[in-house]
Parts: sequence; structure tokens; C-alpha cells
Amino acid sequence: MTARKPGAGAPKRDPRRPSATRGGSPATRGRGWTPWLYLAPALVVLAGLLVYPIYQLGLISFLEYTQAQVSGGEATSFQGLGNYQALFSDPQFWQVLLTTVGFAAACVVATLGVGCALAVLLTRVRALPRLVLMMASLGAWATPAITGSTVWVFLFDADYGPVNRILGLGDFSWTYEKYSAFALVLFEVVWCSFPFVMVTVYAGIRAIPAEVLEAASLDGASQWKIWRSVMAPMLRPILVVVTIQSIIWDFKVFTQIFVMTNGGGIAGQNLVLNVYAYQKAFASSQYSLGSAIGIVMLLILLAVTLVYLRLMRRQGEEL
Repeated sequence: MTARKPGAGAPKRDPRRPSATRGGSPATRGRGWTPWLYLAPALVVLAGLLVYPIYQLGLISFLEYTQAQVSGGEATSFQGLGNYQALFSDPQFWQVLLTTVGFAAACVVATLGVGCALAVLLTRVRALPRLVLMMASLGAWATPAITGSTVWVFLFDADYGPVNRILGLGDFSWTYEKYSAFALVLFEVVWCSFPFVMVTVYAGIRAIPAEVLEAASLDGASQWKIWRSVMAPMLRPILVVVTIQSIIWDFKVFTQIFVMTNGGGIAGQNLVLNVYAYQKAFASSQYSLGSAIGIVMLLILLAVTLVYLRLMRRQGEEL
């Protein structure tokens, strides 16, 4: 019986195929850096526009930084968490935070309601009305926030505004009372925000197979039931995206509140966190407290963003 040679019967390796060594071939390892090389210019720009300002914001929030330090008259002193302790012990901060959350929630619900309703309407009208509605909505979306806010203040002006004359409200001032001022700002925020929701949801509706909607209609389902039981579940990924985006945008509203309520309303009754931070930092020269408010807002929005990314990852796994 002849002895079998070592390696006999083993499959021969193709000399043209690279060996499967640990870590891969040098060419494979080199290709792993290629995407980062393409992303490097954008990462450098983002580092300059985002990372460094956030670093400076966080640094100032731990220092005693007032107008004296800005003018270079005195050296800054390290306060540690003192600015955050002063901020969290201020009852006005918690009141403004609750007001911001409530106002942002109302804006998000109203924006989603108007956007989804108009998206469904776009599927029901003819081509020309659809084009007119799309162009008008995109015009509202493209209008700068400060321009739109100024126009809305004029429309609802107590002396010269046409809205009060049409509604017969006389010299009623929308910006005098707290809730009427917030309602006016909400109208403007929804006006400039619903086109994003409308266009996105309309694109999702057009992607739903017509056979599904026709089958639901033949089964006797009403339009509301078709939306609730058929369209909304199929549009869930899109609705999650527009909801999270709306939360981020509406939570950090500044221009509309500042312009339409003249910096936060009478006695600060219409303050939100962004305007509150501006008043602390620039009106009161308490730059450390203003920076601390900015860091708190950053952490809140970062938490919302992480929830958004987790939901998107989960939906990607389900698909």
C-alpha cells in the first residue's frame, strides 16, 4: 500500500485568484480607504462649520464669559458646571422649555395634518389645479423666513391688515395676547413648512399600487378608512421621516418668533429656547448662560436624531 503524498487530492488554487490571507490583499485594503478620500473635502468643511463652533460653544458654557471678557478687559475663569446649575435652577428656563416643547408639538401636528391632507388632494384633482397648487406651495417653501414673517405681520396688523377687516375684528392685536401671538406664529410656520410634507407624502402615495386602493374602495371602505388602514401603514417610513424633520425644524424656531412677537412678546410671554438663548447671550451679555442653553438644545436635538436613525435602521432591516 503506497503512502499518500501530502496535499494529494486537495483542490488546486487558481493562480489568478488572490490568496485569502487575513486582512485581505493590499489592493483590497487600499480600496477600503477610497470612500473616505472622496468624503474628506466634505468632512473638512463640516469640521470647520460644525465641530469647531460646537467646541467653542461647549467651552464658553464652562467659563465665566460676559461683556468684560469679550472686550478683553478681564481673564476668563473656569466655572465647571456652575452655569448649568444656574440655568437648571432658574424657573424661567423650565417654563420656556415646556413652552417650546408644546409649541413645537402643535406646529408638527398642524404641519403634518395640512401637508397630508393636501397630498391626498393632489391625487384627486386634475393636472392644471395640481400644477397651480404645487407651484404655490413651493413658492411658500422658498420664501425666506424673515420675509414671510414680515408679510404675515402686515396681513394681521391691527391698523392696516386686511385679515382683521375681512373677519370684522376691528383693531384686535394678534401679538398682544400670548396665545393669539403663538397662533399667528404657528400659522406662518405651517405655511412655510407644509410643502415639504405635501410633496414627500404625495410622492409616497403615487408609489402605492393603484390595485390596492381600488380593492379597498370596492370593499366599501371610506376615504378616511382607506387612509387610516391602507395608505398610512404603507407610508409609515415616509411619515417617520417628515415627522422627525418637522420636530427638529420646529423645535429650533427663531426667526418667526423674534420678528412677529418683537423679540419674545410682552414680558417674554412668547419666549422659546432659541430666543431665550439670544436674550441671555446678546441682550444680557451672559454669553456663558446663552452657550449653556445652546448645548442643552443640541443634546435634545441629538437625542431626537438618534431616535430617527434607529427608526430608519429598523425599517431598513424590516424591508
